Amino acid sequence: MAVGLSLPKLETLEKVTGRAQYIADMSRPNMLHGAVLQSPYPHARILRYDTSAALALPGVHAVVTGDDFGDHRMGAFVKDETAIAKGKVRYVGEPVAAVAADDEATARQACQLIDVEYEELPAILTVEEALAPDAAIIHEGLAGYFKVFSAISKGNSLSYTEIKEGDLEQGWRESDLIFENTFETPAQAHLAIEPCGALAETDAQGRITLWSANQSVFRVQANVCESLGLPMSKLRCVTPRIGGGFGNKMEAHIQPIAVKLAMVTGLPVKMILTREEDFQMVRVRHPAKIRVKTGVKRDGTLVARECELYLDGGAFGDDSPGVLGYALLMSRGPYRIPHTRCHGHVVYTNKLRSGAFRGFGNPQVSFGTETQLDEIAEALGMDPIELRLKNMMRPGDHWLGGQPVDSNGLADCIEAVRKASDWDQRKSLPTPPEGKRRGFGFAVAGHISGLLGTGAIVRMLEDGSVVLNTGAVDIGQGSDTVLTQMCAEVLKIPMEQVSTASPDTDGSPYNWGTTASRVTYTTGRAVVAASREVERQIKEQAADIFECSVDDLELRPGGRVGIKGVQAKELPFLVVSARAHWRKGGPIVGSNTLVFETPTVDPKRAIALGLPFQQIGVYSFAALITEVEIDEATGQTEVKRLWTAVDVGKAINPRLVEGQIEGGVVQGIGFALIEEVVWDGARLANPTLMDYKIPGTMDIPYELHSIIVEHAQADGPFGAKGVGEISLVPVPCAIANAIHDAAGVRLRRLPMNAERVLRACLAKEDGAKEGGVAH
Repeated sequence: MAVGLSLPKLETLEKVTGRAQYIADMSRPNMLHGAVLQSPYPHARILRYDTSAALALPGVHAVVTGDDFGDHRMGAFVKDETAIAKGKVRYVGEPVAAVAADDEATARQACQLIDVEYEELPAILTVEEALAPDAAIIHEGLAGYFKVFSAISKGNSLSYTEIKEGDLEQGWRESDLIFENTFETPAQAHLAIEPCGALAETDAQGRITLWSANQSVFRVQANVCESLGLPMSKLRCVTPRIGGGFGNKMEAHIQPIAVKLAMVTGLPVKMILTREEDFQMVRVRHPAKIRVKTGVKRDGTLVARECELYLDGGAFGDDSPGVLGYALLMSRGPYRIPHTRCHGHVVYTNKLRSGAFRGFGNPQVSFGTETQLDEIAEALGMDPIELRLKNMMRPGDHWLGGQPVDSNGLADCIEAVRKASDWDQRKSLPTPPEGKRRGFGFAVAGHISGLLGTGAIVRMLEDGSVVLNTGAVDIGQGSDTVLTQMCAEVLKIPMEQVSTASPDTDGSPYNWGTTASRVTYTTGRAVVAASREVERQIKEQAADIFECSVDDLELRPGGRVGIKGVQAKELPFLVVSARAHWRKGGPIVGSNTLVFETPTVDPKRAIALGLPFQQIGVYSFAALITEVEIDEATGQTEVKRLWTAVDVGKAINPRLVEGQIEGGVVQGIGFALIEEVVWDGARLANPTLMDYKIPGTMDIPYELHSIIVEHAQADGPFGAKGVGEISLVPVPCAIANAIHDAAGVRLRRLPMNAERVLRACLAKEDGAKEGGVAH
């Protein structure tokens, strides 16, 4: 009735007509506007503040600095971050003071009148500098910070994680060939269309309501209350429409500052970051250095792998320990490799903090592992697809760490893109245009969708329609639509009879967040279970009316319940719900809460140290083939055609699944070829859309083929698994492999922009002239 249909997003009309309400559209009576003063230094002690000139400016209501905040810290894994710089600053752009004024212009002017005296400290700008024996310490209190997992921390190493299976030394002995390479990926800006913003208001009792651009009202509530020392009951968090997130809005940004200004002034305060401030203050994808060493037999059997990973976490922990741990879990890929050791550090530097970003560390590590597999295939004289087919996981196999994988459609994904792209005939295509080189690349990926806690409430109204409340934030991906489809499917009612409540910490059931591709699978399970509970109560009411057994009843399309096999014996939900409301049993409400409980590590199979996620899993799979053309004169690489197949378990809404796949592919093209956050020393060199390039219409292949593969997950809602992130993961490695196929050069650093491709091609030509080989 609803599941499996390509229905439009519920909010489409309000967005295309301009009626959607974002933070920037909101206003409250007597509302003030906030602005922040940012640090000019990457690392410095704050010696004193002089706010007198700012306070004297007409229209200014309040100025706050670190002195106005208690000693409270927030953080997803390590509580290391204050709401505003306190004692010292740790990156250029960090908020040092904030102003509330009658209008934004006055607030920004007042910020420039604040005088802050600093004592500059040595700046740590690279992972190597951070880990040097004599390095300045960025967080002197790291040992005493509260940690939510058994973190292994020391000096500037925020977190160390290690996972081992088998005997690595034995694996090297059993290998005929060993390949070792180092790869590097840059920081990437999330660049959601809506910059971060917040609006806070206090009531007469001092309770605060906070509207903000976020991916979890519950993470916002926790972060703000931790950073300000407030009981969570004192803060209500609400979410309006969100203009994208990609991980950037999962943890706190300026919400604690907006709340503090509202508390100080007693008036509503709205803060909206400029695009430049959003670049400088919030978070980026982790820059990474990846060393991959793989042992293989001459017949192509993978035997051993070691992966060493270093992530630049920036000034604060944020989601970094989780990104490190998850990236290492992905480092073996969806393959049978009996002897594996993966280990790495996430390190503090005096740069903008890194955080969760679509893929959660998987794109970085997969760039290394999937690129190296092509090099192995070439050395063995094997087709890249055949090498992967030979070693891929089979149904019933276990992921690195020991978790069983119940649903695995990888083989079907590979076959789908192989057939659709005519991979086996690729060498017989017509010659590319003069001055161009053509190449094809292949890569695969796995990704998770089961993680942490969630809940759902389905409440039947008196007329038989229902309200669905999950606490899951729709950031544009369409989760409101998909979850509504699930509820409507269970209850056999039209979508129009299901209303979706906005996330609100006062009334919504807990949901950890819209991140890690988890909403469809994790929250969807709670929605289906809550809807089943409503179904049970409907049947109990109807059984009383019909004087029959509950087992004799069935739900029928259109919101009716009837006796099986007796078409005339049925009642509309209106009758059933009215009876429950007014006569017997009480209003019909179904609820369900759950937490993903499958252990990540089986101690009989693997050893894990410093792993933040003890329970994470349920795997989706993807395969991708791309065709590129390289301009011989400029090195410019153009993605001409691309085929990607993703095993999503069950496509609840095929149109939205395709949209997620295509969006991930485009973001992956940006990561592969164009995007890079560049620092000039400690300062961002390209924090504007004039200087930071993202893929435009002309950068996207006209032929972008999305193929949906459905291998049902047994415990998934209608068999569904996640799709939000996986389509990005194999893109950079497939493009790198295609560039090698076209030009014979292997690039191990992203982005593979025109200059780097051209330099590699010229070096190869020079090497050939001298009788050498260039890599």
